[in-house]
Amino acid sequence: MAQINPSILSADFARLAEEAEAVRGADWLHVDVMDNHFVPNLTLGVPIVESLARATSTPLDCHLMIEQPDRWAPQYVEAGAGSVTFHVEAAAAPVRLAREIRAKGARASMALKPATPIEPYEDLLPELDMLLIMTVEPGFGGQSFLDIMLPKIRRTRQLIDKHGLDLWLQVDGGVAPATIEACAEAGADVFVAGSAVYGAADPAEAVRALRAQAETATAAAGWGCRH
Repeated sequence: MAQINPSILSADFARLAEEAEAVRGADWLHVDVMDNHFVPNLTLGVPIVESLARATSTPLDCHLMIEQPDRWAPQYVEAGAGSVTFHVEAAAAPVRLAREIRAKGARASMALKPATPIEPYEDLLPELDMLLIMTVEPGFGGQSFLDIMLPKIRRTRQLIDKHGLDLWLQVDGGVAPATIEACAEAGADVFVAGSAVYGAADPAEAVRALRAQAETATAAAGWGCRH
């Protein structure tokens, strides 16, 4: 089943509790954490995640676009995140970090920037609960979808199927009504959508419509039937 994770990067930061409520029915709330070092933008940190976790019943999916995730990621689990994503380009010991995140009770996820290939990390996949393929360069919301990532999504889905893994495949960047079906057809099943949700007149309805589009495309592609 397709999952839609609205990104609060596109929400009104002065009204985060209300913005979380506006997407009731979403599967997760995607929280972009940026440190102005790994990416050229600065957003929010542990205290905001703690407050947001208390303000919403929607589970938090924290995407850490930061240096030294080995040091900081466990704190986001303690702050209330149900899923924590670290970038493999920044992690010193990704297997150890994934195991620590899981041991603390959250889902462990690893992200790849657009230029980072999936193939060198095939052996790590069983250590993860989710893999995130960035479909824009991380750092800012509202960017255009990079369609050259579709073959990478497809190759990743093939590796997941090859090993028989129960591993979610997430895409983040430029996901919108015009692009979500191609992502789903290629093999993604978790979709981060920012402006496509929070820029809509009815964010909750936008979530439902995107999910329906993704599920229709998945059914037509047939890969989802192999699980």
